[in-house]
Amino acid sequence: MSKVLAGRYELYDRIGEGGMSVVYKAKDKLLNRFVAIKILKPEFINDHKFIDSFRRESQNAASMSHPNIVNIYDVGREGNIHYIVMELIEGRALSDYIRDQSPMAYPKVIAISKQIASALAFAHKNHIIHRDVKPHNVMITPNGTAKITDFGIAKAVNSATIVDNTDGIVGSVHYFSPEQARGGYVDEKSDIYSLGIVMYEMLTGTVPFDGDNPVNIALQHINEEMTPPSQRVDGIPPSLEHIIMKCTDKYPVNRFASADELIQALNNIEFVSGVVGSDAIMGGRTRREQPSGPIAETDYIDGDDYPEKERKRKTKKSGGSKAKKNRILIIAAIAAVILIGGIIAAVSIFGGEEIQAPDYTGKTLEEAQLAAEEYDLKIKEGDEVVSEDVEKGCIVNQDPMPGETIKTGSTITVNISKGLGDGSVPDLTGRDVDDVSEYLTAAGFELGSISEKASEKPEGTVLSQDPVGGSSLEKGSKVNVVVSDGSLNKASVPYLIGKSESDARSALDAAGLRLGRVSEEYSSSAPGTVIKQQYSSNTQLKKGSSVSITISKGPQPTTAPPVTEPTQETEEDD
Repeated sequence: MSKVLAGRYELYDRIGEGGMSVVYKAKDKLLNRFVAIKILKPEFINDHKFIDSFRRESQNAASMSHPNIVNIYDVGREGNIHYIVMELIEGRALSDYIRDQSPMAYPKVIAISKQIASALAFAHKNHIIHRDVKPHNVMITPNGTAKITDFGIAKAVNSATIVDNTDGIVGSVHYFSPEQARGGYVDEKSDIYSLGIVMYEMLTGTVPFDGDNPVNIALQHINEEMTPPSQRVDGIPPSLEHIIMKCTDKYPVNRFASADELIQALNNIEFVSGVVGSDAIMGGRTRREQPSGPIAETDYIDGDDYPEKERKRKTKKSGGSKAKKNRILIIAAIAAVILIGGIIAAVSIFGGEEIQAPDYTGKTLEEAQLAAEEYDLKIKEGDEVVSEDVEKGCIVNQDPMPGETIKTGSTITVNISKGLGDGSVPDLTGRDVDDVSEYLTAAGFELGSISEKASEKPEGTVLSQDPVGGSSLEKGSKVNVVVSDGSLNKASVPYLIGKSESDARSALDAAGLRLGRVSEEYSSSAPGTVIKQQYSSNTQLKKGSSVSITISKGPQPTTAPPVTEPTQETEEDD
């Protein structure tokens, strides 16, 4: 017989499995439709971090309704079973398409990337960061719609993940950003980095960084330069490669400011390609036709992605007018480039003296402005950015970068450190006070004052905290806690001597203790009364502890003198 949850969801086949959960196809008998149900694995039902993450995923996703985000219908718990009811996607994971079709044609990559970015833009506007964007978490429907899933990161450890000490998984190592690798502050630009890695993999069939273990791959994200995708696969438009390299810049400030800005950049490629043809954006390079996939043929751009017969048929039908029009537009585009180049050259000739951009990193804004006067440079304040390495109020990076050739009189934009930034305060309630200091340090905070309160909880258990778990607080700040003194968890042993066994049991129950082993001994006390107790009266024990007693069996009976039987001779004498 199949399992039914909440009296309405009938489970059928298992259709997927992750680190922390199993996904089943199910039938909603109330609404007569098929759904997908994600169920938390049994080994995590007693782990409050996994329960919190599982609950957060459902809350995060349920708060959003978007065509490129998998819908959440219901959330529930039945006994020890925690589950999320989701939209059932009839399709395949993007990771399967990459495995079967990569390297994928760039128009298809753009179409899928725009849909993922649209979902992220919507989530970011709702103050939700995905933190685990990867092909496995993107489903593609038969009509080519991309739907992102798994909001709220909570995956068990495996060979492709790295964990922290505060919130479970921080991301999938092949796709996460340098700031995730360092355990630093994560924001919208971290999702943009991960999407850039996904785009890279769609175009090339490989991830940019790989290695023998997760730590090695994480260090590559932090320290190593990414090989441009065009060096792995021919025929990638330079403009698309530029977008990917910008998405995956080591410094968040150099990435796209938002997912909407990324979508606009991808739209620009499609627009230019639609106006002047794919040859213009390819720089004259061609690419062999790629296998068809979830994106309809009408989504492809006129040009090299059409089969040769189809291209010839279109040329005959149009009488060559379209080709002529494209040539004119290409010439116009080239003329515009030449004109812009001429303007740049003119500025170069008649501008100031060429120098190498000084290095202002680590200086305050005022120090940089003072030093810039030497070269008649202007310092423009850019963004405030999170930095683990640069002191708050000092310059993290600059544009142009140190050592680049610039003109005297130029303007250098500098980004200022705002320190470690804000973070989410971990929930400490229920933890032992001896563990919370290390736990807070791992999250970027410090343990503040510790006060005690009468409670039935074990001594040292955290009862409350200020600020509460989940609050946003500047890193390095202190978190105060109130812990149990255990006083209400203690019981005083009553005086049991002279009581009957039943009375002793009642007295122990009233004190919050229980009767332990009962033994018997002979004594001068009345039979059935307590003559010994395991602990003396007023001893403080943990509530629920057992107390053994000894019951009197009464006085030990005396031994009667032996009876002497008369002998035969004695009887005869009588």
